[in-house]
Amino acid sequence: MSNKKASPRATSPERLTRTEADNEDSLDYYTVGWICALEEEYECACRMLDEEFDGPDALEDEDENTYAFGKIGGHGVVVGYLPPGRYGTNSASRATRDMVRTFPQLRFALMVGIGGGAPTSEADIRLGDVVVSTPQGGLGGVIQYDHGKCLPDGQFKQTAQLNAPPDKLLSVIGALRRRYNDPRKPDFVAEHIRLMDDMSEYQRPQQDNLYAAEYEHQEGKTCADCDLTQTVQRPQRLSHRVITVHHGTIASGNSVIKDAATRALYALDPELKVICFEMEAAGLMNNLPCLVIRGVCDYSDSHKNDDWHKYAALTAAAYARELLLVLKSRGVYLMPPWAARIQDQVIQG
Repeated sequence: MSNKKASPRATSPERLTRTEADNEDSLDYYTVGWICALEEEYECACRMLDEEFDGPDALEDEDENTYAFGKIGGHGVVVGYLPPGRYGTNSASRATRDMVRTFPQLRFALMVGIGGGAPTSEADIRLGDVVVSTPQGGLGGVIQYDHGKCLPDGQFKQTAQLNAPPDKLLSVIGALRRRYNDPRKPDFVAEHIRLMDDMSEYQRPQQDNLYAAEYEHQEGKTCADCDLTQTVQRPQRLSHRVITVHHGTIASGNSVIKDAATRALYALDPELKVICFEMEAAGLMNNLPCLVIRGVCDYSDSHKNDDWHKYAALTAAAYARELLLVLKSRGVYLMPPWAARIQDQVIQG
């Protein structure tokens, strides 16, 4: 932990000096926001930091987020934890606005945590895998599934468009995909996962059962009483990687999806091809340039439980750490601060 006590206030973006940007006790030091909604997500994020700082004392009085401060590679990273018990897109939107107001030099944010997978014959999604929001077709990578309308043919039509991740992050995703697909490259994500080897509750669970869509969960918090003959038989993976990373559309909304029929409605839609469901991202995408990274903790059906929550939070955090290590800090520093862009929009408006 840093022993520095000075906590200078943030400067406006146009007055930022290199000294201020190099001082971890300054609000201006932090260019990357990492946002979590759950305690296990927050714990994983903090463990991924190369170094953790005390951070600034002078935070906005109205900012209700909890923060941890540190660096990954050459990036100043502020980890924001939403107020406990407040979930959904509206809470995420308020938390993001607080973060942008408090840290005026933020260039983008990573929304990192858990989500429900949507496996199909085309998308072999399994528990513990990582899903990354990536534009496809006319979609920006995230849709708000409770802000649209269902057409008579059963397809979903958006009534609002969410921003895509910044091009700088999309370029890094491409670089990571190439490295991850090359068997000659080391599995750095697996190395990051091992940063929590000393915490037994974050280790990979043994059972990964995908039940047939028509088979409903039996009584109890776990699937101990569910019929294993109703599971979908899937081939053993041959990849040497610890996890598989999927890229595509993430559906975000204020309700938990735990119904196989609803899952199929979005996953099998020929335009949407949703591969993951979660509850915060839609509140971020238009408030701060954002990439969504989710570890798959369940299959968005009636068998949903908490068994894989912590490990899935860890795999998502490990991928996010690797992304920041690959991303060059100079490229981030040259991106315009989001707060300055908001100020420009207000002036022009």
